[in-house]
Amino acid sequence: MLKELKEQVWQANMELHRRGLITLTWGNASGLDRKKGLFAIKPSGVSYSDLKPADMVILDLDGKKVEGALKPSSDTPSHLVIYRGFAEIGGITHTHSTYATAFAQACRPIPCLGTTHADVFHGEVPLTRCLSKTEVKTAYENNTGKVIVERFKSFDPAAVPGVLVACHGPFAWGKDAADAVANGIALEEIARIALGTLQLNPAAKAIPAYILEKHYTRKHGPGAYYGQR
Repeated sequence: MLKELKEQVWQANMELHRRGLITLTWGNASGLDRKKGLFAIKPSGVSYSDLKPADMVILDLDGKKVEGALKPSSDTPSHLVIYRGFAEIGGITHTHSTYATAFAQACRPIPCLGTTHADVFHGEVPLTRCLSKTEVKTAYENNTGKVIVERFKSFDPAAVPGVLVACHGPFAWGKDAADAVANGIALEEIARIALGTLQLNPAAKAIPAYILEKHYTRKHGPGAYYGQR
């Protein structure tokens, strides 16, 4: 099972790289086996050209390394906090992809301006608050996870599968590592389209609620009819 989990998480990391969401080693993906209480994550600072499935590091939900010769991603504490905070997810991605990171650096949430966005996110892509000086100095990566979970007190992480960390970049998640990657790809494209929309029309408003509901629910929930069921 651990070999399979490592393979899945390696594939997720490589897909982020193939899709252009990763520059150099700026990002990572992880996947969680909730039954075993174990997750796999990319090792820290290893080039994607050198990355192999066996390099994935296995940890438990207390952050203890169970298997792997390499040091896990420096963002591991953020992933741990998110996994503990969002019980329904099984995969996380973090990137510094261009357009989503631009919104994060501008400290702007991404409004739901059209149906492309509404197909994936049930409303805006939210923005966290900025970490305090103390939070950065004491436990930066752990506190990054905490501000994400804190922000989702007013959002459903299943319906809004991603966030922008202020001054930092995007995180996305899903039912497994592959789903988290798909949501990370969607988040970057949503950000790109939103930026173009706001450049063409700075006064653009959020999509009407009834169109948002139609597009979101035709793909998600008990009445969904999009695709092959």
